[in-house]
Amino acid sequence: MITIRQLLNLKGNDLWTISPNATVYQGLELLAKHNIGALPVVENDQLVGMFSERDYARKVILKQKSSHNTLIKDLMTSKVYFLKPERTLDDCMNLFTDKHIRHLPVIDHGQLVGMITIGDVVKFLIKDQQNQIRDLEGYIAGSYIG
Repeated sequence: MITIRQLLNLKGNDLWTISPNATVYQGLELLAKHNIGALPVVENDQLVGMFSERDYARKVILKQKSSHNTLIKDLMTSKVYFLKPERTLDDCMNLFTDKHIRHLPVIDHGQLVGMITIGDVVKFLIKDQQNQIRDLEGYIAGSYIG
């Protein structure tokens, strides 16, 4: 089974973070600029929370707050689930499912090294299944090289 480290190597380690003292508006700008759904909140090189589109929808819009005046630290999710690079995609999918989340930071020796999304995992699994189907078709047709 593929590890989180291997998936990060395949997808790349692009990682954008935000300070807990930034405004929600600044967070939304980063989300839009990079076409992502969540940002790790980092202070003094340590992961202290997550800020997501869901946080914005539920904690700003519905409570009639202003994204220009509200700080990330006032509505970030402080309890952050994360993975270590040696964990597997099965571990990742279990966390996504059990905790109803879509973004998981990857922590290696106390340092934030990447982010895995449910989309990353699904994309990899689909590609892996397509490769298996192609290999099986080749085997059946007698052209399997292995």
